[in-house]
Amino acid sequence: MNHLGSIPGETVRLGIDPAGIEHAAALLRQGGLVAFPTETVYGLGADASDAEAVARIYAAKGRPSFNPLISHVAGLEEARREGVFDAVALRLAEAFWPGPLTLVVPAALGATVSDLARAGLPSVALRVPAHPVALSLLEQVGRPVAAPSANRSGRVSPTCAEHVLTDLDGRIAAILDGGSTLVGVESTVIACLDGKARLLRPGGVTREAAEAILGVSLEEGPDAGAAPIGPGLLASHYAPRAAVRLDASRVEPDEAVLLFGPVDPPGAESAKARFNLSEAGNLQEAAAVLFSALRRLDAAGTRTIAVAPIPANGLGEAINDRLRRAAAPR
Repeated sequence: MNHLGSIPGETVRLGIDPAGIEHAAALLRQGGLVAFPTETVYGLGADASDAEAVARIYAAKGRPSFNPLISHVAGLEEARREGVFDAVALRLAEAFWPGPLTLVVPAALGATVSDLARAGLPSVALRVPAHPVALSLLEQVGRPVAAPSANRSGRVSPTCAEHVLTDLDGRIAAILDGGSTLVGVESTVIACLDGKARLLRPGGVTREAAEAILGVSLEEGPDAGAAPIGPGLLASHYAPRAAVRLDASRVEPDEAVLLFGPVDPPGAESAKARFNLSEAGNLQEAAAVLFSALRRLDAAGTRTIAVAPIPANGLGEAINDRLRRAAAPR
């Protein structure tokens, strides 16, 4: 077994120049793990057609094997080789790709995405990212790249190279350092399996934007108790070490506080640590720094992070979804 088949001794930090991207693509084609920037968060990539490479993702992340992975492709043409797109899926893909939307569709006959990446399901989760580095990498690899967020499973998702290295340094072959990501929360996941569009996970494409394209309301997410058919659907997810207390109307002296907007709740001035997602109350600004904020507050060593109320409209739906998962019992 070559060195790519085991845990690497050192993670190589690559630039996003053509030589760096070419090196990263070669590592992926050889079965290695490479973290790379997308417009949402950093992804931990492996050749989706290589089950052994995909298994290395699960090993590096400590990820439950029943949770399927998103496979990233360079365009709609490549996506249609892997999945069956009905009229609803095509409308969404044409409107939002490249972009922060993942579509769960039936796997195509002859699809190359491995059974392990699909968690044994007859469906496949596909996305065309908008980040130019990610697209260039995918074009050079020439195969679907399975890429969940580049962090240990259940931990806060990474929005810069330093976050990736905190969790995975020495566990992956390389990282393409593209600076901070722009959207800051993961892609929206919509299942198109029965002629309808079902929202499995809110994210970078808002519910309102998707519904405007379709002209109908999105169906609601997976049935209670059902096995996950898309990524990011475990109840406890995106979790810092500290407990998370939502919709805090008051902050206790031993708590850290995650704020939103210009008005602080009582007690915030005495918090152990504080971070305001957006003093102006801008949800896009808040989404972009959410995971960085959780990491920073967690690093303060507090037992509890109190979270001020955040509006649920637009990107607020995705932000609140991530926070509920961070607060879920573990």
